[in-house]
Amino acid sequence: MAKQEAAVSELEIFSLSGPLYLTAVDWKNPHHRRSVAASLVRGVYILECDRQENRLGHQAQASPWWNFFHFQLSRMLIDDVDYSVFGAIYEYHSFAFDCNAPKFVIAFRGTIKKPDTKSRDLKLDLQCISNRLHQSSRFQLSMQAIQNVISLVGAANIWLAGHSLGSAIALLAGKNMTRMGYPMETYLFNPPFPSVPIERINNEKVKHGIRAASSVVKAGFAVAKKGQNQRSQKDDSFYALSEWVPGLFVNPADHICSEYIGYFEHRKKMEKIGGSKIERLATQYSIGSMISGVFGGDSEALHLLPSANLTINLSHCPDFKRAHGIHQWWDPNFLGQSELHLFR
Repeated sequence: MAKQEAAVSELEIFSLSGPLYLTAVDWKNPHHRRSVAASLVRGVYILECDRQENRLGHQAQASPWWNFFHFQLSRMLIDDVDYSVFGAIYEYHSFAFDCNAPKFVIAFRGTIKKPDTKSRDLKLDLQCISNRLHQSSRFQLSMQAIQNVISLVGAANIWLAGHSLGSAIALLAGKNMTRMGYPMETYLFNPPFPSVPIERINNEKVKHGIRAASSVVKAGFAVAKKGQNQRSQKDDSFYALSEWVPGLFVNPADHICSEYIGYFEHRKKMEKIGGSKIERLATQYSIGSMISGVFGGDSEALHLLPSANLTINLSHCPDFKRAHGIHQWWDPNFLGQSELHLFR
């Protein structure tokens, strides 16, 4: 009886915002896969909230977010600075195992603005903006965890997923592992794109003009750099990533990630006007990475991607909090548009 009451309590917790309509997951359905990945990321958020609020046993609220989909919590990833839970490794357990389901999902949360985590998370946000996230111990711990799981089951059986700051960790890890020959299915929810918010300009001609001018400048920089015989493997490195196609999930009302829309749309427009060669060079650079290169740095802009399956949430969001939130990605009334962008 006590176990039954605990199960009911878990279901009630999950029903507050979880996708209860997914009583049976079709692992071939993109909406189901996206909803499960987002729910597992949400589970990491709740794990950390449970820790901060000292919710133990039946009071803990995190487990429904993975139990509902027949996953088990294999391991929590703990930050070595503030001892917060920033990630989780989930293992899929089901009597009717589907070959389309992942054996493991490694998920990462974003920023939590509570006293125990605010300082550390905001510092990592700044490192993300300055393209120094790879130097953080949190990212190094993430890479170790991912490599350990790959050694057990192989990259084809693993999903990466993250939201906001956690999406940046998953993106950087996905890039690194792809270059090592281990591309993984990846779900990036509201990934940060540190840039001037050009996408918020309403005039399409002005937006295109600004982006086109930026492309010419960046392409010129790339040509000049090669002309100076400076050793650079950026081209080869960028091309090496082109076969990896992560899922990008963005909301136009979220200025943190909305620039991905313009980033990929601009490639199509440049191709239409005969500027594809210019854009092939320009898309590998950001203004920030160019400035860094002038001063001797060689940091790669995290947000630059050759290929992606871009999904845009077209549903109305009344405020930034909802536009940036993780909940939108399992909404049963989700209205979205997906487009595959391949770097050729």
